[in-house]
This record gives sequence, C-alpha cells and structure tokens, in this order.
Amino acid sequence: MDLKQVFINSAGRLRSGWRLLIFVLVLLVLSFIFGSVTRKIFEVAVRSVPSSGVARYLENFIFRLIFLIVALLAGFICTRFLEGLPWRALGLWFHARWARDFLFGSVIGIVSLALATAIATAGGGLSFTISPRAMLVKVLQTLVFSALLFILAALAEEALFRGYPLQTLTRANLAWLAVFLTSVPFAAIHLRNPNVAAGFTFINTALAGVWLAVAYLRTRSLWFPLGVHWAWNWALGSLFGLPVSGITDLAPHPLLRGTDLGPAWLTGGSYGIEGGLACTITLIISTVFILRTRLVNATPEMMTFTSRENPVQRAEPTVAGD
Repeated sequence: MDLKQVFINSAGRLRSGWRLLIFVLVLLVLSFIFGSVTRKIFEVAVRSVPSSGVARYLENFIFRLIFLIVALLAGFICTRFLEGLPWRALGLWFHARWARDFLFGSVIGIVSLALATAIATAGGGLSFTISPRAMLVKVLQTLVFSALLFILAALAEEALFRGYPLQTLTRANLAWLAVFLTSVPFAAIHLRNPNVAAGFTFINTALAGVWLAVAYLRTRSLWFPLGVHWAWNWALGSLFGLPVSGITDLAPHPLLRGTDLGPAWLTGGSYGIEGGLACTITLIISTVFILRTRLVNATPEMMTFTSRENPVQRAEPTVAGD
C-alpha cells in the first residue's frame, strides 16, 4: 500500500480516523484555554452573587456554556479545514424543518420518560405527590430556569458526541462504528456522577447514546436529538422530581415529587430511573420507534453534507495559448 493511502482517502481528504484524532487534540487544547480563562471569570462573578443556590446554578450554566462553545468550535474547525464543509454541515443551522425536529424530539423525550416512570410505578417502585399550591411560583421558576439549563447541557453533549465525531465517521460510511465509538465514552463520563448504579448506569447511558445517535442519523440534524435529550432530563427532574443521572439539585421545586420505593434494579434507586430496568425497556422501545417512524427524515441538503466524503476540488490545468 502506498504510504499516502494511510493518510489520504480516495476523495483526497485526510482519513476519518486521523480527522477524529485531530478533533480530540483540538478539543483538548481549546478546553484548556477556555477553562483557564473561565475559572478566573467565575471566581469574580461568584463573589457578586449572595445566594449559594444562584451561585450553584451560575456555575452549572457557565460550565455547560464553555463545554458547548469548545465542542462547537472544535467541530467547526475540523469540519471546515479538514473536510471543506460549511458551518451548517454540523446540523445546528436553521435549516428546513429544524423547529419541527426540535419540537417533535421534545415530545418524544417527555413521552419516553413518562413511559419509564409508568413502568416503574406499575411495578410498585415509584409514587408521586404534587407540589402544594403555595409553592406555585417556585415551581414555575424551576420549570423555566431548569429548562434553560437542561437545553444548554443537552446541546453541549450533543455537540460533542453527536457532532463532529459521529458526523465525520458517517461521511466515511462508518456510521454504526461511529455510534459505538460515541456511545461508549458518553456512558463512561456519566460513571463519575453521584450514586452510580452498578451495571445499569453504564448500560442505560450507552443505550441512550445509541438512542440519540439514531435520532441524529434519521435527520442528520442536531435539533432532533437535542429535543429528545433535553426534554427527557427536564421531565425527569422538573416534572417528576426524580434524580437526573444521580444529581438531585438541578430542579429544586419540581411539579411532582417522586419517592423511590424500590427495588433499585427496577427504579434505579438513588441514581434515579436511568439506573434501572424501567429505563432499559423504555430506551429500546423509543429507539425502535425513532428508527421506524416516518414522521422525521433528513433534508436533501443535510444528506449531501453527511452521507459521503466531500471530494477535494482540484483546479483544472490551464493551457497557454499560441
């Protein structure tokens, strides 16, 4: 094999494995730069915030925002300079049907979470009480402000895991390898969360990675998996009052307050429903639905950007006149 073929594919582009490696390196460099600057800014900002609750929310918001900026910037750099594609190829532009994809994804996320809680409740594992009317204002504040945080957090993770890594391997006709290579790290980073449920946390989060990757592949747009992702988390924490991946302080005044009655293998215990069998069953059902539904599809432009390599345009040789 010609040594050049190890690095360059038939389209004249750097091979997808090398592109993925460069993306990781760019991501690490940008994370270091932005992280260093942000820590200084946050130290100043938090001193001006008297409430510890507000400071906690601000910390979460800034962290997710930097995460998002770094993931999108690294993705754009690699998309543009390694593959010669425009910003909108990342799938976060206002293309045709973007709002429909986002709203439909949000409905799927909420309905899927409701199904998981219904399975756990039917098995005797969960019970719910509604927040008292006197807390209505705080509940409304939680619903609104947590929605902003959950959208930002979901968008950051989608930009990283269903953004450039999944997309560049898909262009190389390695979509299902890409699903595996993005879903496993997606699951691994959640193992650092509080109250991890042995076995189920990794399995369910990996399944969630597949679920969200399939949502991307059906539309070739980040709007659809973003809708699915944020709405699941929002419904979990802000509507049903259950831990979100083991975290309990993201929605302080939910509409309902869930009580875990066990067994933990069904409900996830203190990690929340994402650590139990009810979630496993739901993710499989929802993934099959997304695969088979005719209610979503990719636009021709997004298919063009994501279904094949973008060949290098070589200049035609000029012939000097007599």
